[in-house]
Amino acid sequence: MRKTPVSTRRAPRLRASLVAVAIAAISGASLTGSPASAAAPTTDTTQFKGVNWADPRDNFADDELQLSGLSTSDTYAQTYTKASRIISAFRANLGANTVRLPINPYTVNGSYWKSYRGVIDAATAHGFKVIVSYWEGTGDRKDGFIDDEATYWPMWNTVVKAYKGNSRVYFEPMNEPHGYTDTEWADIAAKWLDTYKSVPRNRVFVSGAGYNDHVTTVCADPRLKGTYLSLHHYGFWKSYATYDEWVADLKVRIGDCANRTVADEFGAPMTTGLNYNVKTPDDNFVNFIQAVTDTFRELKMGSVYWPGLRTDDIYSVQKLVGPPSKPWLETTNQSGADRLAWAWGRGTPVKG
Repeated sequence: MRKTPVSTRRAPRLRASLVAVAIAAISGASLTGSPASAAAPTTDTTQFKGVNWADPRDNFADDELQLSGLSTSDTYAQTYTKASRIISAFRANLGANTVRLPINPYTVNGSYWKSYRGVIDAATAHGFKVIVSYWEGTGDRKDGFIDDEATYWPMWNTVVKAYKGNSRVYFEPMNEPHGYTDTEWADIAAKWLDTYKSVPRNRVFVSGAGYNDHVTTVCADPRLKGTYLSLHHYGFWKSYATYDEWVADLKVRIGDCANRTVADEFGAPMTTGLNYNVKTPDDNFVNFIQAVTDTFRELKMGSVYWPGLRTDDIYSVQKLVGPPSKPWLETTNQSGADRLAWAWGRGTPVKG
């Protein structure tokens, strides 16, 4: 789930409000699941310290994805050069080592795939881990289901063939599969694993059910053992919660599965002047960011912030600077960057 700037798109904002109501119902609920039958790929997931790099349209598109700072008219070489600079800026400004990227059939099954590969290739060449995740389309297609299996599976055939041999590339079969029940989604994830048996399971991220908002059911499914699990968590899901309430809300969504889980989306406003380095108990978003980054560090969980870069998104912790042919990034909120560093095992705790 991505945060859409209030000033630009009212319909997704309304959808986000409805989503928040649905997800809030999960808080405090009994989410079944046990890691006993789902062996973890590693003892923890702290190796993933990352950000999402997004299309300004929130990654929901019925055509080729155009990541912020790139152009669908760019050649492979131009894409590689621009991506190299942006990836280098993620590392220099934030200390990131992971980037999550969207894919869809329009991007992969058409001619633009040759250029788009430049992003993945540049990132891995710079030592980054890359999580590639399928996004559904927009409009009526934005319903939490795979849009068209006739194009979905050929897309993954192409991506897996290209990158199964690159140990820095990880595969996430679908972002936020909220159209399916927990059982239906687990069935699809199991089918993906069975289809691509040549992909090591510790290179697969299985999304939590719903809006990636809880991982307990996929964690408990023995068919999905050995995979990573991806969780999403957002401050706008509640109008207000205390620090302790946010910690409790996050932990119930994880259950006993922290050693397999990566929070590959979480975020809060970064361009509105909030200071995340100082305790501010009456501010919901400050409570949220401080709670989740402390908890990720405590549970030794990897995390991938939403978004590292998305044009015109108030949640974006980076913004583009410089000429389009030689992009670089600046940090939009140093205190937000400091909380990411803390989550990733560096930095200092919150003051006050």
